[in-house]
Amino acid sequence: MFLESAIDTLGEPGTLALGAALIGVLFGFFTQRSRFCLRAAVIEFSRHQRTGGRLTVWLFAFATAVGATQALVLLGWFDAGNARQIAARGSLSGAALGGALFGMGMILARGCSSRLLVLAAQGNLRALLSGLVFAVTAQSALTGALSPLRLAISEWWTIDGGGARDLLARTGIGHGGALLFAAAWFAAAVFWARRQRVGAWGWGGAIGVGLTVAAGWWFTYAISRLAFDPHPIQSLSFTGPSAEVLSRVLFVSDKPPSFDLGLIPGVFLGAFLAAALSGELRLEGFQGGASMRRYIVGAVCMGFGGMLAGGCAVGAGLSGAAVFTATSWVTLAGMWAAAALTDRLVDQGDAPPAATEAGARP
Repeated sequence: MFLESAIDTLGEPGTLALGAALIGVLFGFFTQRSRFCLRAAVIEFSRHQRTGGRLTVWLFAFATAVGATQALVLLGWFDAGNARQIAARGSLSGAALGGALFGMGMILARGCSSRLLVLAAQGNLRALLSGLVFAVTAQSALTGALSPLRLAISEWWTIDGGGARDLLARTGIGHGGALLFAAAWFAAAVFWARRQRVGAWGWGGAIGVGLTVAAGWWFTYAISRLAFDPHPIQSLSFTGPSAEVLSRVLFVSDKPPSFDLGLIPGVFLGAFLAAALSGELRLEGFQGGASMRRYIVGAVCMGFGGMLAGGCAVGAGLSGAAVFTATSWVTLAGMWAAAALTDRLVDQGDAPPAATEAGARP
């Protein structure tokens, strides 16, 4: 088997990092080409815009991530029972407040954490600075000065692990019902894509984004079944991994490579290759101090909110939602609501999102 040979050659940590890098390259490439962006999708929905295809692109990625992950479960190739998002005790207060902070932050920073990484790979210096501030804040919320506040908020309202966090078990719809749910949203995305004349990269790239989420779940599950030492079952996320990469860059660590360590460089490389092949590499900077303040505040909100919620727009909105963990769906709802409200209060009447960094070209 290929994974067994890779483990024999690279070891378990090296195989995890390499696999994450390859999945990350695909995610970065597909995200850059499809302009996948939760912020742009929320703006299009909340402003009742009928053109652009941003919401349609997000729906393709969402439906594909959910459907492909549930198909893996039905085929017996994946089981989320031991994944942290299901098995561990969770925080509903952290999910709700963290999701709201993240949603507010991605409007102010003009992109979620994964989108900032993709834009930075294209040469966007605004996104690069915002991404660094995001990673620093996430690390502070994990182990630094903001950690006590995060832990205190997380204890306000908790939920047991296992069946209590598994929405499929609580609702009784099962994996077959989840697959039908995904199929319905995929059909809706196809309908809207035809009406909005979404281009091939809007369809194909967004579907590719969703497939990489399912690939992450399958890959880490397969490694956990083969490995001698325990390894977490996880998929794509950008809050914890960004903090992890920053920590390893700043401090000498004797920890072995990990999935998180391979993911972030892989996404950066994939987005860079996509931008280079499409002629979209260009340096962009800030346009005044007010703009810089806005980006920094947004990045701080996303860093703390993402760590508090235990997931970002991809970690909760796609990966967590794909396994139907309750806290991820609360986080996703908080992101949508807070982002729509922030857009209405801060950006309503400004230039349309297609003219901003996070705008999606179908």
